[in-house]
Amino acid sequence: MEYYVLKTNNLCKQYRNFKALNGLTMNVPRGSVYGFVGKNGAGKTTLIRLICGLQRPSSGDYELYGIKNNEKDISQSRRRMGAVVETPSIYLDMTAKDNLKQQYRVLGLPSFDGIDELLELVGLENTGKKKAKNFSLGMRQRLGIAVALCGNPDFLVLDEPINGLDPQGIIEIRELILKLNREKKITVLISSHILDELSRLATHYGFIDEGRIVKEMSAEELEAACRKCVRMTVTNTQALARVLDSMNIEYKILDATTADAYAKPNFSQLVSALAEENCEIISMEEHDESLESFYISLLGGAEHE
Repeated sequence: MEYYVLKTNNLCKQYRNFKALNGLTMNVPRGSVYGFVGKNGAGKTTLIRLICGLQRPSSGDYELYGIKNNEKDISQSRRRMGAVVETPSIYLDMTAKDNLKQQYRVLGLPSFDGIDELLELVGLENTGKKKAKNFSLGMRQRLGIAVALCGNPDFLVLDEPINGLDPQGIIEIRELILKLNREKKITVLISSHILDELSRLATHYGFIDEGRIVKEMSAEELEAACRKCVRMTVTNTQALARVLDSMNIEYKILDATTADAYAKPNFSQLVSALAEENCEIISMEEHDESLESFYISLLGGAEHE
């Protein structure tokens, strides 16, 4: 049976007349990079605040490492988790090293062993006496991740970790997350609405809308759903359909002149067969559905941010 770091069961969170979570059930496999996908206001941050113990659910429950949220050992499970919620928890008037020392004290760790290695891991080993207030946004985000990694957690929760970063900062955070997952075997839950970037990282996805999970799937399942095709524009798709049927090629007619073929046909054979049907090819191009377009179609065309 697959081992899950986090499982939620029919989780609800009500704020007066607003239901931020509405029966949310999700499963985060151990060793995964789980992309938590949803527009702003869908409930992503609320879920993260609940599992971090910052708020309590109105109903339903969740498990961290098999321990339910209402059991006394849940605090021990939470010690195995690090999180950056909304903005990095750092002291702007302190250096990177002093920020980590402060977090070590908060956690009650017996010594400062490992701080230099942690700074090196996140690429901040040469910041010296430079205070965090003089860091770039990307450096602050990496420092926030380093703070979350104090205490050696094996589950890292990141709420919109690349929001507002420049392209270089985005690349640095992406490489750091992949390094933590692949080399340190840390399970990562990433909440994001920047879908193109998430598709470069995630091994699993949970799509959330209006406080509930619409769909969970692996990256492999998503790739199959967003499969590649050859998009063809022709003078007559009815004729094209007859030819593709005769060639045993799966296809989808989009309109009177456009169709997607889910295999690469032999071009000369296709042109010859279409000529016999008095049909011409106007254009052909390889095409694949992006995570963004899959997400939009999944939610029935709902706008996302």
